Amino acid sequence: MEPDAPLRERLIDVGVELVKAEGTGSLGLREIARRAGVSHGAPRRYFPTHQSLLSAIARRGFGELGTRFLAAGAERPAPREHVRALGRAYVGYALEQPGMFDLMFRHDLLDSTGQEPSGSPRLREQTLPLFGLLTGLVGACGAAEPEMTAAALWAGLHGVAQLWGYGSLPLVLGTGADGGAGADDGVGADNGVGADDGAGRRLAALVDAVVDAHLGAEPA
Repeated sequence: MEPDAPLRERLIDVGVELVKAEGTGSLGLREIARRAGVSHGAPRRYFPTHQSLLSAIARRGFGELGTRFLAAGAERPAPREHVRALGRAYVGYALEQPGMFDLMFRHDLLDSTGQEPSGSPRLREQTLPLFGLLTGLVGACGAAEPEMTAAALWAGLHGVAQLWGYGSLPLVLGTGADGGAGADDGVGADNGVGADDGAGRRLAALVDAVVDAHLGAEPA
């Protein structure tokens, strides 16, 4: 982190580092201020409430997820393969960054009423471009109701991410993994969900199965 970075950005940077290393329980205003090297009251100059700072940290998470979505389509795959790549990127990010992922979908932050500067979109609206991309691809795959199908698919992928992280899906699928992020999950930073070991292959296959269940059989 640059020592002369604006204080507002430095506080967000520290919060991002904390949530990724220690989870959401570490995100107290005093601790963030201490690690940023400022007084405990300094964050109030930029963030009137604790939630407004958490919301700014969560926005970074949506930015990171958006970058992964862009990378998933960098080679311009066919629509169905692109959807599968997005699914793997989504689940992969959730398992690699569980603290950030939890923060991003906290209801009180997603609403963010009164937490953002005047005219700024609510945190919940950060999902709209990502959902729009998914909906367009689902439509290109021939879905009769692209928006509804994309919403159901998103819910399915979110469920995979949570149940794999809890260890429930690895248990019922007999992968020998205990959920969460790590090498045993086959999660890789480059492609979201890896397939270099048994657990990784099962997770990749599960993501693909969720996609195919919502998009239907591939045309012959």
